[in-house]
Amino acid sequence: MYAIVEIAGQQFKVAKDQKLFVHHLPQAEGESVEFEKVLLVDDGSDVKVGSPVLNNAKVTAKVLQQLVKGEKVIVFKKKRRKGYQKSNGHRQQFSQILIENIAF
Repeated sequence: MYAIVEIAGQQFKVAKDQKLFVHHLPQAEGESVEFEKVLLVDDGSDVKVGSPVLNNAKVTAKVLQQLVKGEKVIVFKKKRRKGYQKSNGHRQQFSQILIENIAF
C-alpha cells in the first residue's frame, strides 16, 4: 500500500513505516503531523485518484529529527570582462519523518 502526498509543496510517494526527509516542518521532534493533501492511494487491488485531492484521506507521520542539513550547494556568480566574481553557499534544512498510517 502506498500513497502520493503533497508535503511542504513537494509530492512524495510514501508507504507505511517509511522514513524520508522533507523541507523543514514547524512541529517539534516527537510530535505527530497529518497531511491531508493526498493525491493518490493504492492498496494493492484498488487505485483511487483524486481530482486534485482525495476527500477524507490523510497520512499521519511522526517527526523524528529537526534541522537536518542537506548537501552544500555552491552559488557562483560572474560577469565576464568586468572583474566581478561572487561565491556563496547554501545548505537546506530538512525534517526527517516516519510515516505511521495511511487512511482513506
